[in-house]
Amino acid sequence: MFDSIRNHKKYLMGFLMILIIPSFVLFGIQGFTDRDPRGPVVATVDGVDISSQEWDRAHQNESRRLRDEIPGLDPKLLDSEEARYATLEQLVRQRVLALAAQKLNLYTSDQRLARHLQDNETIASLRRPDGTLDVDAYRQLVGRQGMTTEMFEAQVRADLSQRQVLRGVLDSGFAPQGLAKVSLDAFFERREIRVARFPASEFAGRVVLTDADIESFYNANQALFQSEEQADVEYLVLDAAALQRSITLPEADVRAYYEQNAARLSGNEERRASHILLTVPAGASADEKEAVRQQAAALLAQVRQAPQTFAAVARASSQDPGSAANGGDLDFFGRGAMVKPFEDAVFALRKGDISDLVETEFGFHIIQLTDVKAPPQRSFEEVRAEIEADLKKQQAQRQFADIAETFSNLVYEQGESLQPAAERLKLEVQTVKGLKRQPQPGAGVLANERLLESLFSRASIESKRNIEAVETASGQLVSARVVQHSSARTLPLAEVRDMVRTRLVAQRAAELAREAGEQQLAAWKAGGDAAGLSAPVTVSRDNAQGFTGPVLNAALSADARQLPVWVGVPQGEQGYTVVQVLKAQPRQSSDPQIAAQEVQQFAQWVSALEADAYYQSLKDRFKVQIKVPAPMAGR
Repeated sequence: MFDSIRNHKKYLMGFLMILIIPSFVLFGIQGFTDRDPRGPVVATVDGVDISSQEWDRAHQNESRRLRDEIPGLDPKLLDSEEARYATLEQLVRQRVLALAAQKLNLYTSDQRLARHLQDNETIASLRRPDGTLDVDAYRQLVGRQGMTTEMFEAQVRADLSQRQVLRGVLDSGFAPQGLAKVSLDAFFERREIRVARFPASEFAGRVVLTDADIESFYNANQALFQSEEQADVEYLVLDAAALQRSITLPEADVRAYYEQNAARLSGNEERRASHILLTVPAGASADEKEAVRQQAAALLAQVRQAPQTFAAVARASSQDPGSAANGGDLDFFGRGAMVKPFEDAVFALRKGDISDLVETEFGFHIIQLTDVKAPPQRSFEEVRAEIEADLKKQQAQRQFADIAETFSNLVYEQGESLQPAAERLKLEVQTVKGLKRQPQPGAGVLANERLLESLFSRASIESKRNIEAVETASGQLVSARVVQHSSARTLPLAEVRDMVRTRLVAQRAAELAREAGEQQLAAWKAGGDAAGLSAPVTVSRDNAQGFTGPVLNAALSADARQLPVWVGVPQGEQGYTVVQVLKAQPRQSSDPQIAAQEVQQFAQWVSALEADAYYQSLKDRFKVQIKVPAPMAGR
């Protein structure tokens, strides 16, 4: 459904990223509630301070959440100045929206709160086989965040209220079709270019270095040639996944679970439907929208009077290019594949029924349910492995919750060694040598930023005691202690001479490439023979032809009033590129249906910009001050 949006999603998202650079970083629950006023003030909102310690905790929670969701994520990305500053901006944003929600009397009802909690996957995993919630497990879940269930639900309610602050602006924005067309045409303009590259690697052979050059570079850049701070470490892991592997299930429990959940385990029902879509242009007036509705109502009456003509009417009248040629047929799909109003209508129909008019963000739909495919019930043996895995996971989560507090208390109270906790809970003390302060890929639980921060604290290094248990992932606690510590030091030149030479050669080669490129650019601008340039190629933001970043941006942003135009593009250690822009060409015409969908998407971007402008006005109203300088781009 809506193939044109899907096919052009990539470059439309590129447009979105250029128009709007959000700092939206979601937090864990503790980051919102566990506020500690100690430490330097990093920001103020309406006269209320945000401390550096609160900022640190919020970032630790966010980093932990992202590592849980994206196990292969490079920890260095989360440890960057940009990521930390984004967390601070969102912490400020949360405070601003909370104040606005309070002053605007925005409130979340009990019914809306209940629906939101029911949709939470983590809470849903705590349901028993009969569908009821394991209340004890729920209390333990939120208790690990330092809250009661009442505190947790109050925080979720507040968060939902805050979302309403910007929702009215987002839902009311629109963009005139003319403005959208001008903007989109300019963004997707094409340029015919030729390029000449001056790679730094081709100039490396021309670099001649003396011992004095190497020594001078080393002395000026000693920070580049330091051994990192390291520690030999013992650590102990309490892991729900490991507990799960040790669980044995009675046969009767597995069979009982199957009998209670056989229908769900057999898979989801799929439905096949056809539809007729009449789109509503972006920015349409109420009268224009009503005219489309009346047209759709007439088609509805027509197909209800003669249901056998549905496919023919869809081919003649539907404005969905992805299905109209097939008589509106959308093939089989399950829940979650379509926008919600459309899905709800389809799954409420009986086979052969035709729906009332269904309004979505794409327009008005008339839907006919043509088939229902319910999966055959799977046998007990077919689903035994799935059931066992599910039940073991539930039991492991309960066991983990039961002993997590014991683990935390033991490593704290008997802080001179991890062995007592290991013996009590039948865990194994593990060791690692040369652990670095910065998170390293492949370090497993020891790549956790919060754990490393505690482990490399002055108190931990000096006392050699166990650090407090740290939640490094969902269902995972870790404690550790420093056995031996080595401070960072500048490596002697004798040890890093080859590294110094390599860096200096790369720097000098890049300088030679830039000089050669600038000289050739000056010659070509003066009318010299343009030999050495590539064959002409047409580039645009939705067809970059292999060009990236600076080169593509330079080609598309060059002043096209007097063509041809020359542009030099420094590319750091990669070298230098000269671009000759020969022609500026309009974007290729797109299908009218695609164009209409692009205009609709553009209106959504405008709404997002208006919402951001409203948020900026709230920041001014509440006298927001961020006292930490923003990181410099490209650092």
